[in-house]
Amino acid sequence: MKNRNRGKISSKWIAILCIFSFVLGMLFSNRVWTPPESDGRNIFGRRQTQERDLPSVSDDCETKNSQNGEMMGEFNKAQVAIQSVDDSIAKIQSELPSTKDPLIPRITEEVPSLSTDSGGSGTRKKTFMVIGINTAFSSRKRRDSIRETWMPQGAKLHRLEQEKGIVVRFMIGHSAISNSILDRAIDSEDAQHNDILRLDHIEGYHELTAKTKAFFSLAVAKWDAEFYVKIDDDVHVNLGTLAATLARHRLKPRVYIGCMKSGPVLYQKSVKYHEPEFWKFGETGNKYFRHATGQIYAISKELATYVANNRHILHKYANEDVSLGAWLIGLEVEHIDDRNLCCGTPPECEWKAQAGNVCVASFDWSCSGICKSVERIKHVHAKCSESPATLWGALI
Repeated sequence: MKNRNRGKISSKWIAILCIFSFVLGMLFSNRVWTPPESDGRNIFGRRQTQERDLPSVSDDCETKNSQNGEMMGEFNKAQVAIQSVDDSIAKIQSELPSTKDPLIPRITEEVPSLSTDSGGSGTRKKTFMVIGINTAFSSRKRRDSIRETWMPQGAKLHRLEQEKGIVVRFMIGHSAISNSILDRAIDSEDAQHNDILRLDHIEGYHELTAKTKAFFSLAVAKWDAEFYVKIDDDVHVNLGTLAATLARHRLKPRVYIGCMKSGPVLYQKSVKYHEPEFWKFGETGNKYFRHATGQIYAISKELATYVANNRHILHKYANEDVSLGAWLIGLEVEHIDDRNLCCGTPPECEWKAQAGNVCVASFDWSCSGICKSVERIKHVHAKCSESPATLWGALI
């Protein structure tokens, strides 16, 4: 029994001593023992193993670098393509009108200001209406006849602008030859009267539509007006009555005022007002859509701004009045047909004046203006003009 128990105790102590020795050895080897100098065999063996493994690692890196290079190349190509598309979109957007307002593109965008009559400060002067009288190099006598009748001159013209907000100018472009005798004559005339608006436009009979665009563009850039009016230089006008007529529509945002008509589309090449694009208006013999006759018409600020901002893409038909009507017919515009803007010459306008219904404008339909206007406009003015109080007493 004793021997048996002694054997058991010895076995337990032996196990404890083994564990203690193992732990002590681990502690001793980690904290105190340092490996002896290697003879290089074990290290060399490990190096051989590492060097055998390195080619595969290197191969993997080269493969990955190659793949990364290809991916970067494709990425760069994609970036170039995206940039090219962005540049193309930016170019298209810069050339097309803005569509902030889905009804009337770019209608409210501010037009860049040009130099003004007030010393070229670039600030647009607020006025009630700007009138452009269409004229030509050969029409000096017509201009003088208007100056002598219904258009104030000198200090009175300046007073009209300052007190009533009514700007009146003869509008004319330039000749095809730079600084020609025609241009110098206009410059001299303007220096004398200070009532000419020079347009960025080459004068020509078949370029009247382009001239109309140029007028609205420059007028909108120079003056912040409620209305912009175009008049021919062989028409008699009562400015006070015109102002009162337009003032009745000043609360309407988009109005187109004139004597509305719908004449035939002339397809014959031999006639004066031949329309080369007659086929666009339907079958032969059709009429144009309603539009204001070209002798005189007015459009409100938003419409003039629309024409100015979109002038590069507005189509030009053969006739200027048809072109304006085409530009506006697809917009949300109120057409005002006012027959007082197209009265006949005496006796018609004289009878109306005597009845207290003074005409805004008078001309002969047969001549698309006053026939022989230089000789007859004084007679029309004497019979059909408004009293001075109508103009200077107008509440605008």
